[in-house]
Amino acid sequence: MNKAILLQPDLILGDTITDLTAEILQQYQIKGLVLDVDETLVPLKEKEASEELKQWVAEIRKIAAIWLVSNNLSQTRIGNIAKSLHLPYIVGAKKPSRKKLRQAAEAMNLPVEQVAMVGDRLFTDVLAGNRLGMFTILVEPMVDPLIAARSYKIRNFEVWISQKLGVSLVSNRHKFTKQQ
Repeated sequence: MNKAILLQPDLILGDTITDLTAEILQQYQIKGLVLDVDETLVPLKEKEASEELKQWVAEIRKIAAIWLVSNNLSQTRIGNIAKSLHLPYIVGAKKPSRKKLRQAAEAMNLPVEQVAMVGDRLFTDVLAGNRLGMFTILVEPMVDPLIAARSYKIRNFEVWISQKLGVSLVSNRHKFTKQQ
């Protein structure tokens, strides 16, 4: 198996998570979402979800079950974010390990093929989701502009290596067509 396949997201949104719509999820027959937290939902130092994110979750939860699965070890911080969104969560996931993603999918009572792993990182979120057989969605990170340069170094390195391996990271959102 080509190792680059494990890093290739099924959907590259080309924007932040709040642009992931119910229509897109329905197009791909996604019934559950496993969401990364740090920089996928909130900037790294934030302790609570924005109003925009709360509205997005309220809309998406009408059609899909949602779990937060974070590598972050801070029970307090991730717990506060999950509480502000009224969502179940798992900390210390050790992605790209599949264990906690599988646990979230089982809690949703959904087969992994109907669950999407959504995150901003290739070597953790996308790799873990692909290893488990989930639909994977790469989003642009939500970052605090004051720490963006530092935060992007790791992601930029991941992108560079992935492209050297042959992974296409061009947004493929244009493939989405609304069902009439």
